[in-house]
Amino acid sequence: MFTKILVANRGEIACRVIKTAKRMGIKTVAVYSEADAGALHVEMADEAVAIGPAPSAQSYLVAEKIVEACKATGAQAVHPGYGFLSEKAHFCELLKANGITFIGPDVHAIGAMGDKIESKKLARAAGVSTVPGYLGVIRDDEEAVRIARDIGYPVMVKASAGGGGKGMRVAYDDAQVREGFRSASNEARSSFADDRVFIEKYVEEPRHIEIQVLADAFGNTVYLGERECSIQRRHQKVIEEAPSPFLDEATRRAMGEQAVALAKAVQYRSAGTVEFIVDKDRNFYFLEMNTRLQVEHPVTEMVTGLDLVELMIRVAAGEKLPITQDDVKLNGWSIEARVYAEEPTRGFLPSTGRVTRYRPPVEGTKADGSIVRVDTGVYEGGEISMFYDPMIAKLITWAPTRAQATQAMGDALDAFQIRGVGQNISFLAALMGLERFREGRLTTNLIAEEFRDGFHGVELPPAQLKKLLAVALMAQRRAAGRDGMVSGQLAGHGRRAGEQWVARHNQENHAATVREVDGGADVAFADGTVPVRGEWDPGQVLWQGTVGGESLSVQVEQRGTGWLLRQGGAELLVQVLTPKAAALKALMPVKLPPDMSKYLLSPMPGLLVSVAVKEGDAVKAGQELAVVEAMKMENILRAESDGTVKKVHAEKGASLAVDDKIIEFE
Repeated sequence: MFTKILVANRGEIACRVIKTAKRMGIKTVAVYSEADAGALHVEMADEAVAIGPAPSAQSYLVAEKIVEACKATGAQAVHPGYGFLSEKAHFCELLKANGITFIGPDVHAIGAMGDKIESKKLARAAGVSTVPGYLGVIRDDEEAVRIARDIGYPVMVKASAGGGGKGMRVAYDDAQVREGFRSASNEARSSFADDRVFIEKYVEEPRHIEIQVLADAFGNTVYLGERECSIQRRHQKVIEEAPSPFLDEATRRAMGEQAVALAKAVQYRSAGTVEFIVDKDRNFYFLEMNTRLQVEHPVTEMVTGLDLVELMIRVAAGEKLPITQDDVKLNGWSIEARVYAEEPTRGFLPSTGRVTRYRPPVEGTKADGSIVRVDTGVYEGGEISMFYDPMIAKLITWAPTRAQATQAMGDALDAFQIRGVGQNISFLAALMGLERFREGRLTTNLIAEEFRDGFHGVELPPAQLKKLLAVALMAQRRAAGRDGMVSGQLAGHGRRAGEQWVARHNQENHAATVREVDGGADVAFADGTVPVRGEWDPGQVLWQGTVGGESLSVQVEQRGTGWLLRQGGAELLVQVLTPKAAALKALMPVKLPPDMSKYLLSPMPGLLVSVAVKEGDAVKAGQELAVVEAMKMENILRAESDGTVKKVHAEKGASLAVDDKIIEFE
């Protein structure tokens, strides 16, 4: 067994690998860029080596620097995590040439499966079902259009070396193929240094289901069940679960056997994932094989009881797999939610900056038997950089049933406190509350179909709204009581907090009487009393207890004369006023925001890749105006209406902040 390994990655996956290595008694070496000098994975490791500037192309993607770090520290093996160098055959070859073990498959398997075009050819040869498509290299957008017409619309335009939703576009007509070909090529060139693109049939009403495989160097290969990864936005996974609510045992076995056949065909060893697209009739087609650990591997660990990182390390050290296919049993249900630094109500634009508050839900087994796990590389006071993926954490729950795992996830999301950067927790909680999700009626189009106009928060039913209003009223009564506790006052002449209050939300007043009782308060509205029970002191961000008998976790923050509450995907700003103040408030004029409709503003921090117009140009609605790159993704900004360009405020190559002016119209 190795005595020291280097983790050639950053963020949550580096921390994840370090945890297992420490449990195995193996010393660890972290590598870090200038932007990550204070990162959590650096602190966790036994040693750390600086490898260059913030851009990954000058640090984490430079294989020679990883080899130098191994030599300098005596690391005998490298775990690549996912992304960066994890599927680069030349990196594997370089390690081997320097006598360093790669904790993953060998060069042959990486090369065979790392290219989406070649991998589909190999899959067909191994008897694996594949999607109809054109697997040759496409020279230009005109050839792409001809191929798309032959296959039949809709089609998927994909980068051969792509992954993580990058270099991938769905096209329904010739124009979208041309645009998709250009953007997919550009993103692939930027992210993977490989701009080859191919086209395949787009399966409608699709599910994305993948099979986890494990193989050793002695010919033993097993599959560990499946993961359902259908909840995606822009082809990037958001929610994953194991097992799938859609598969029956016969389909699971057939998919697993095909995945094993493909792994054996390329003499695979280590952990790997074979991804399939599944239609409404449970027909399944091979998409690709990821020759690395997947982001969503924790849900498989939770339902199998296996540590995939440990097994990868043991296989790389020359050990046999300790299990056979008959030993693999799926127990209970696990769900993973990816917590990102982004603004869901602003089109999911990425968010960067300092994390001023980071309080994840408590990990471990709960009273109801459910389990909460948090994989993260973030800490309070740390930075979310514009140079890397915006993931903050992976939140994982396990329970005996899918319904219980879903409830546990909703509760954990409500208790997850993040401030300083935008985050998608409310959106994730809203997904957990969807009837369609709870029933398991999933496709990769779910988010686009359920949130056609974007995400704007959850509109609560009246009964649930009243419960949150009751929490706000309780908080105001408690805060007012604290404000009345002033030292040095005369006995019997202290400030007294009243019981009559008005909760104002969306221009509507909700009058109530709030009486403090042991363990909470009774909030009496005109149509009934809502008991609020739970310990809470002013200044605490998280309130937990029962409201009307229902257990709730509500994030509560004072905002001026009101309270901002977050729960179940809803965010409410509730003003709590005395009856007299509420009456006066209703008479106040509403201040309107300034009119910025004549400007194209940057919707995110990023790099201005191109500007497609100049001063004096007439533009049409839907026309491309500019392209902004953020978090390694290209975002095309289009005209919302016809107009004429008055002034271009930013030039190609400019670094933009949120709401920076790009173009002004007459």
